[in-house]
Amino acid sequence: MLCPQRTPICRISRPLESARRQLAVRTRRLIDTGAFTPTAFPTTTAPTGTGSPDHPVVRMLLCLYLADGPVEAVRCVAQTNHRRRCPRPVLDPDGPAGSWSLLPVGPRRGELALPEQTMAVYDLSRLPHAEQRRWRIQRCSAHAVPHGTADLALAGWQVFDPLLHAEHLRTDLPCPPAHDSRER
Repeated sequence: MLCPQRTPICRISRPLESARRQLAVRTRRLIDTGAFTPTAFPTTTAPTGTGSPDHPVVRMLLCLYLADGPVEAVRCVAQTNHRRRCPRPVLDPDGPAGSWSLLPVGPRRGELALPEQTMAVYDLSRLPHAEQRRWRIQRCSAHAVPHGTADLALAGWQVFDPLLHAEHLRTDLPCPPAHDSRER
């Protein structure tokens, strides 16, 4: 009931809702400062080179993050007028999109050296700063400018660590989706 990452399946009282919100804020602060690393995601990942990875590495605001699902499936965390989580994806089909690129995996200062290799990254660094911030707070275009709307879930990003998240490294760029010839 209190886990801020899970959507409650029944109505909860205001004190419990307040506790969930406080836990969500505290957890996000600990994750952002690197003082807390949530348990690893399940290891069900797509084979390299086929479609979008299940947990891609995303580059935004000069940092690398591990997504909690495919880029196309990252959902807005804002609350709707009906007090439910917004069903829209963060990836706006009409807005600017990131691009897949290969970046080197290298150690940060004070880390163990990794073998020289590259990894596939969904790169948002060429987008405007406001657009990258929208992705970071995990909101759709309709909820990009918060008008007092609350978040019903934590943003699903984890700071990427090549040693902890080695099972999510992809060395091949995802294949673009096949287009149906009848669409032309």
